Amino acid sequence: MTTSTTSESSAAAPLLDLRALVVAVRRRRRLWYSMALLGLLIGAAVAVLLPPPPTAVTKVLVAHQEDQPNDTGTLIRTDVEVLGTTRVADKALQSLKSRENPEDFMRTYRGTGLTNNLLRIDVTGDSDAQAVARAKALADAFIAIHVGRMREAAKAEAQALLDQRDRMRVELDQVNKAIGDRSPGSDQKASASNESLFSRRAELTSRIADFDQRAAQARTGTPRIVSGTQIVDAPHAVHHSLPKAAATNAAIGLVLGLVLGLALAALGTVVADRPVLRREIAANLGASVIAELRGAPRRWSVPWQRRRARTARERLTTVLARTVRGSAEPVSLLELGCARSASVIALDLAETLKTDGPVMIVDGLPGPQLADRPQKPGGPSVVGGERAAEVSHEGRRFGVGSVAPGTAWTDLPYLGGRTVLVVRAGHSSAAWLHTVARQLADLSIAVIGVVLIDPDPRDRTDGTLWDGPHTASRGHDERAARQNGAGRRRTEQLPVWAARVPDSDQEAR
Repeated sequence: MTTSTTSESSAAAPLLDLRALVVAVRRRRRLWYSMALLGLLIGAAVAVLLPPPPTAVTKVLVAHQEDQPNDTGTLIRTDVEVLGTTRVADKALQSLKSRENPEDFMRTYRGTGLTNNLLRIDVTGDSDAQAVARAKALADAFIAIHVGRMREAAKAEAQALLDQRDRMRVELDQVNKAIGDRSPGSDQKASASNESLFSRRAELTSRIADFDQRAAQARTGTPRIVSGTQIVDAPHAVHHSLPKAAATNAAIGLVLGLVLGLALAALGTVVADRPVLRREIAANLGASVIAELRGAPRRWSVPWQRRRARTARERLTTVLARTVRGSAEPVSLLELGCARSASVIALDLAETLKTDGPVMIVDGLPGPQLADRPQKPGGPSVVGGERAAEVSHEGRRFGVGSVAPGTAWTDLPYLGGRTVLVVRAGHSSAAWLHTVARQLADLSIAVIGVVLIDPDPRDRTDGTLWDGPHTASRGHDERAARQNGAGRRRTEQLPVWAARVPDSDQEAR
């Protein structure tokens, strides 16, 4: 019943814990701080090492025959596209007497529509003088082509109106010839026909006058367009401020680097699946968190932080000394990702226990944290893990080892039958925490609790397993069963790593 309940709760757990994700990303602040700083430096370096080419700018006021107050910018966008054609580029190059390819020249400038009638032209060159000359040539070429297009359009429109007027005049001449010298009331019998002819003549006369007026208006609009299309801002070089460009690029690089760093930190957290909350670490190891310590104090830490860390170490040392004194079998400290902190805790514990008599530390750490420590008169003696079975059992004795990947698991029982795990938060994956818990249970090493190193200061989760004893459940029960001579079936809630074992495997065990 308990196993199924735990399995259901594990299956119902969310695939992504946002709180754990935020905590893990915040813990990896060195990564996104570094990425933000790198982006800032790259942005500033780009501004210094890759300055923008000499640039000139000019503005042209463009008048259109079809200008409307409610125009949405279609006409000016058309002008921008016309500016980017080979016809304009070729005309500008002719005025510059340059043999440059128009397609290549088009890559050195661009047009931007500021309003419905205002066009800005940005041109780059090898020097400020060349950029200004290119801007002037482009503006003149565009104005000439634009005015030419408007003139041709007006001329074509006027000619179409005049052709229509001439056709009306031919028809009017025919009507006048049909009327002849007749008056409207000369013949009563033909009065209806005469009335129709006179009405048609009046209509044709009116339409001819209208076509004459519209043709005149079409011709009159061209001078307005010619005079209205002009350069309103003379071509001039754009002066770039290096400090301003460096500050702008640095700010952009800082933001992009920060975003990239946060994304990498979040992605790495999801992929690595390294628990950082005390609730997750306790659940994966099947043991409660009994104490927390900050990492090794830094040189720049403030005095009250060092004093707070020293107080926490003294409190933990007192708890561990009481545990060692009350234990009938040796106790060990097994580290995971914090060998230095584990060695400091072991030395503090030895200093506390030496008042009871000789103290011996069995060093099973892979590094030189304890092996290279000079022996002091009256201090604890340190022996290597390979001599753990040969040393005398007189006095106090405890071991210090590691459960990091590559651990020789069969050597751990020589360090102690009971252990305190010293684990760095966010160092190992959930899968490896499961492996540690299962291996210790298989070796019948009871886990007293977990000392969490460098926890997140904003972590408010509970690291206590309330549904079972504060030890690795499986190892504790198997040891108790062998001592009592009976295989008692356990009834407390299993830890996460045990709950995920298939029922057939649990029965076999």
